[in-house]
Amino acid sequence: MRHHWLLLGACGWVLLILMFVTKFISFRAADDYGEKIGSQTWTESGSKVKSSPAKDGRQPPDQRSVGTAAASDWESVVEGRVQLLSAVCKNSSLRNLTSVSISKFVLDRIFVCDKHRILFCQTPKVGNTQWKKVLIVLNGAFPTVEEIPESLVHDHDKNGLPRLSSFSPREITGRLSSYFKFFIVRDPFERLISAFKDKFVKNPRFEPWYKHDIAPAIIRKYRRSHRESPLAASGLHFEDFVRYLGDIEGRRRMDRQFGEHIIHWVTYAELCAPCQIQYTVVGHHETLERDAPYILRAAGIERLVAYPAIPPGITRYNQTKVERYFSGISKRDVRRLYARYQGDFQLFGYPSPDFLLD
Repeated sequence: MRHHWLLLGACGWVLLILMFVTKFISFRAADDYGEKIGSQTWTESGSKVKSSPAKDGRQPPDQRSVGTAAASDWESVVEGRVQLLSAVCKNSSLRNLTSVSISKFVLDRIFVCDKHRILFCQTPKVGNTQWKKVLIVLNGAFPTVEEIPESLVHDHDKNGLPRLSSFSPREITGRLSSYFKFFIVRDPFERLISAFKDKFVKNPRFEPWYKHDIAPAIIRKYRRSHRESPLAASGLHFEDFVRYLGDIEGRRRMDRQFGEHIIHWVTYAELCAPCQIQYTVVGHHETLERDAPYILRAAGIERLVAYPAIPPGITRYNQTKVERYFSGISKRDVRRLYARYQGDFQLFGYPSPDFLLD
């Protein structure tokens, strides 16, 4: 009898440990979205993620509609975004923030799927890994997105995704004028937090130049007390990062040294030239549960590929996180940062972060 109770007690402990581990894995899967997620796929009939308003009632555009507009036509939301984009592009007071020429830098960001006449502009830190997997499947290299190794997705020499810059001027013009074109955005300040965490804190793909080259250069120029402690001892602070991004002239000089690595925090306007290129769809990370299936349908590929599973809650705007990262940063630095990204906020309908500015 004593052995019987001991066995029951041991089983109970095992169940408790399994429950803890399951919750931990679930949390990590959401936190690492875009790097490593499960083998499920997203389908249009997947469950919707409802979001609650932020403490001050602030909501990113259309996020309130994910749960309530299930029966309505999402196309009107998408058309509204394109109309807003067009209107802001015509605003002369924002032209220095929104008007970007179609340079090689922009063309390098746009991936091409000729087989299905699709152009996708990469905007890092908004789940672009998953869309690149979709294009790789469409090109025929893999049957499903789950079978694509993460290392291959980020190896642009081997993933089979040509960039628009690799074509002749005539071929570029033809594709821009006739292909289905889309890109994804998210709240600009949340994107900067994601870039900071991914490149200077976690660095999951081991890209040493961010910590060994870029971080020390930013610290030397923007940390007020950097002479009092070794640069490598504490690493880059978010406050240093904000000062660098808000310094127009100083940042431009440094960006020339950093090269392509700046794509993780330059503006959407600089990445995709949305005022010069007429995009078919602009998706929002906050409503990806609706936008992903809509894009697949609009591009005519919904029967050919499924978008990867979206971990519950991962797309929801998190004001508490934004407040935590910006706590302790001076209003002057925050306002300078907002001045840099104001074009992105207005082009895509994101409300200004007054809770940080006032």
